[in-house]
Amino acid sequence: MTLFQELDLTTFSGGQISGIEPGSVAEALGLQPGDELLAINGAPVEDVIDVQFYGAEEHLTLTIRRNGEVRQFEAERAYNQPLGLAFTHPTFDTDIRRCNNLCEFCFVLQMAPKFRRTLYIKDDDYRYSFLFGHYVTLTNLNEHDWWRIETMGLSPLYVSVHVTDWEMRRQYLRNPDAPDILAQLEWLAERGIEVHTQIVVTPGVNDGRILDQSIADLTAFYPAVQSISVVPVGLTKHHKYGLRPHTPAEARAVITQMEAYQAHFLQEFGSRFVYLTDEWYLVAKQELPSMTAYDGQQLEENGLGMVRHFLNEWEGVKGEIRDSDSVFNHQSLTLVTGTLFAPVLRETAVQFTQLTGAEVTVEPVVNQKLGKTITVAGLLMGGDVLNHLQTVDFGDLIVLPRVMFDHPDRIALDNLSPQDIANQLKRPIALADTMGDVWDALTGQSQVMFEPGVRSEGLIDLRVINNSDAENNTYFS
Repeated sequence: MTLFQELDLTTFSGGQISGIEPGSVAEALGLQPGDELLAINGAPVEDVIDVQFYGAEEHLTLTIRRNGEVRQFEAERAYNQPLGLAFTHPTFDTDIRRCNNLCEFCFVLQMAPKFRRTLYIKDDDYRYSFLFGHYVTLTNLNEHDWWRIETMGLSPLYVSVHVTDWEMRRQYLRNPDAPDILAQLEWLAERGIEVHTQIVVTPGVNDGRILDQSIADLTAFYPAVQSISVVPVGLTKHHKYGLRPHTPAEARAVITQMEAYQAHFLQEFGSRFVYLTDEWYLVAKQELPSMTAYDGQQLEENGLGMVRHFLNEWEGVKGEIRDSDSVFNHQSLTLVTGTLFAPVLRETAVQFTQLTGAEVTVEPVVNQKLGKTITVAGLLMGGDVLNHLQTVDFGDLIVLPRVMFDHPDRIALDNLSPQDIANQLKRPIALADTMGDVWDALTGQSQVMFEPGVRSEGLIDLRVINNSDAENNTYFS
């Protein structure tokens, strides 16, 4: 009897197929969007990891539910032929595994009220760690999860350590049942699973000597532990536990402390091993490292090297502008960003003006909903942008950070879309990650431009935003 035959098909939830790749096994079998994949070669599939693992065989039997009827499809896979299935969600059994910790610095616990429901979900899913590089604590895994990590070789994983001392970590996570992270890392290392770790540093809690000890403990697992990202704590005005962000002097001290480690590890390991996120340097008002300082680690999603990448990209765009004879669609631009990145963007904007002759202004927007301590552009509210720009003279083109609208529906945290903002301000809105994107917007080449006057579902009356902000009071790239 197979594993699949033991399942109750009336309750088992497989993967809802959303797309079929041309030339794939799925297309050859006649599978369709809307079909539900239940099993591959008799093994039930609970996520896309199972699909990748069990679907790697040359002979495949796919069990599909279509219109309530369970059917089986058999195929022989040609060499390098893709299975070719896309799914509505990467996990089938549940949308995402919830976190069982109550960290005092948890951003979800610091959210303002009345945002969309998904912003209050504390995710801590090891599968999203493997698939998308999300950092997880490894505090909610069961025997089946560990079996999958070992059997399927789920490497690398991204792990939030914060502090290695077992009892102190339990206090930091506010989880008295949190397992020993060092024992977990040893288990992973013995099985060849690589790990990227992070430590969110809180002043007076896990910094100084405690941070030294955590780094020493993690170093013992090199090269299974591939990196340590050191991240400053982020606190909104809704924080309730008396923690505080780092001062510029404290940020400089952490940089000095970590750069000493980097010099040591570079000599011992050939890599710096410990990496500081960009925010440390911006808060400390110190020059950012070159890209070589990140040793080729792909950790930009965790805030490492993003600003340096932005500056390096700008150097290339300068040459493109000098060689161009493009006609500009706009003569004045307003670049919106968070307060942290604004000084860097202003310096870049001055150079952009010198090269193009276009009038460029930079408008840093204070995050009123979450508080002025939240300084990155990725957490800006559309309402805050609207309210701020109504108090200043803005150009005939407004450029917003694309990262503001990373939601699949391309809306900001307060559900406003770029189209909403364009309609309210009666100005075209372009989205940008880099100065190359700004150059494209200026010359009419942008692929993410929103013209005012277009109907936008869910357009919010600005007076409502003003009232709620008064009551409640990631960078440009």
